[in-house]
Amino acid sequence: MAPETDAPPQATSATATSSPAGPTAALPTPRVESWVPPVTSANTARLDAGSIAPEAAPIELPWAPARRLPGTRTRSRNVALRSLWTSAKIGAVLFVAYGLMFNFSVVRGSSMAPGIHDGDRILVDHLSYVFQDVHRGDIVVLQYPLDPSLDYIKRVIGLPGDHVEIHDGAVWVNGERLREPYVAEEDARARLAITVAPEHFFVLGDNRPHSSDSREFGQVPRQNLRGKVEVRVWPPERIGTLE
Repeated sequence: MAPETDAPPQATSATATSSPAGPTAALPTPRVESWVPPVTSANTARLDAGSIAPEAAPIELPWAPARRLPGTRTRSRNVALRSLWTSAKIGAVLFVAYGLMFNFSVVRGSSMAPGIHDGDRILVDHLSYVFQDVHRGDIVVLQYPLDPSLDYIKRVIGLPGDHVEIHDGAVWVNGERLREPYVAEEDARARLAITVAPEHFFVLGDNRPHSSDSREFGQVPRQNLRGKVEVRVWPPERIGTLE
């Protein structure tokens, strides 16, 4: 009979099993990189008794709350807000650029009838003559040469160097009579012969008997041209391009 001992049972790293075919065989010890025994009353007692090495005692780590990741709904809202802010900035830039390039103007008077009526709203393109030349027949908004605070709308008839004559109700440029389908009523009283100066233009209203134009206030310097008019935006029944 084996003697009894007061020593605590030794921990073993292998488990014995009984095989019906032969004596008990020991299984290979599994390789464990690190292992911390669970904190239980039994393990605490074994640690006090020296059965578990002190270095194998449980290690308490500082606790910190888990960082909560934004949910799908939050991310979608943030993306939508960024897109809205970007669109707003682009819209503001385009609005400022549009204001620099174009502006709406209300026509006062009937000097350009029948094509343009009193109260019509037109779109003035301020950049046209930055990138291209003025052409005969263009409708322009200009600063009145005798009072630059006033804007007039007229049609360009004579370009720099042109010789313009008006008689018998017709307009002649460089010896050729102009075809003017936009004129409804000619002014048979007008008489004029002039050569247009460099960087100046000769302008007339389409309503010849009722227009204050170059026949009255003379030629228009290029710097007085504010922009080209090609589109009417009001009233709705007459929206479209101008000829």
